[in-house]
Amino acid sequence: MILSASQLRAIKERNDEELRKGRYAKHGYPAHTIQDLLHTIEALKKEKKKWQHLAQERGEALRRIRELTRCVEKGAADAAASPADAFCTGLVD
Repeated sequence: MILSASQLRAIKERNDEELRKGRYAKHGYPAHTIQDLLHTIEALKKEKKKWQHLAQERGEALRRIRELTRCVEKGAADAAASPADAFCTGLVD
């Protein structure tokens, strides 16, 4: 089952109310278990963002490597014709 952000918020609010009631809360309501599950969901969201960011950085690095490789290949071919123009410019920050 996939829950939307508003459904998760509603579950959190309901659970917080039960936790605030303390010993007067409904008997058998798993408030602490639900709280742990909500914390796990938040941690998973953070991990997902971290891995997405890492994947974007990896893609950018691979793109730069590909550009440098093409430049070196082109430079090697050009070096035989004209050694003065065998350098790549603008690819490295």
